[in-house]
Amino acid sequence: MTYSLIGITLAVFVLQLIPGLGVTNLLYFTPIAVSDIALQPWRLITTVFVHSTGLIFHVLLNMYTLWIFGQLLEGLLGRWRFLALYLLSGLAGSVGVVWLSDPSASVVGASGAIFGLMGAFLVIQRRLGGQTTQLFVLLGINLVIGFVPGLNIAWQAHLGGLLAGALIGFIFVETRKRSQQTLQTWLLVAVGIVLLLLSMRYVFLPIG
Repeated sequence: MTYSLIGITLAVFVLQLIPGLGVTNLLYFTPIAVSDIALQPWRLITTVFVHSTGLIFHVLLNMYTLWIFGQLLEGLLGRWRFLALYLLSGLAGSVGVVWLSDPSASVVGASGAIFGLMGAFLVIQRRLGGQTTQLFVLLGINLVIGFVPGLNIAWQAHLGGLLAGALIGFIFVETRKRSQQTLQTWLLVAVGIVLLLLSMRYVFLPIG
């Protein structure tokens, strides 16, 4: 699943570079997309597959981080739990943008999902007694970078993804027994429903 996500993201990036296709415009996220003005909910998720075409470092860094944490977590959780973690964290990143950014903000990138992976890995490691100091440092550096003026980094997506990933990691650890698998599934469904409801802030409270 890790390699599939990387492959899809890189393929989409190549398509973004082709003039006239308008891939970026079709898939990027803006809070207005889930409002009374333009109901386009797919953007909540599709934004994790598009990146800034003016900075190839953006997509390469995200895919490198996905490769590292994806291998660790997919081996630990299994492919479908890992995919749920990635997509729900990406969704949470968009929700963070909805609540913490301007309604007309435009966001691209897998960073929310990537931070979700790091948040989940941090919680799982701590709950299982593993070493987490280096991960804390990595997270701290990346969060601080998001606030540096002029870099145009969506720290809101980072924060949303991180919090959701940590919550999902906690769910995975606390429901890892075979007898708890049904409960685990329903908890993940509940997280998804809550995130979707939160994403509709501007449906319930129209802009302007």
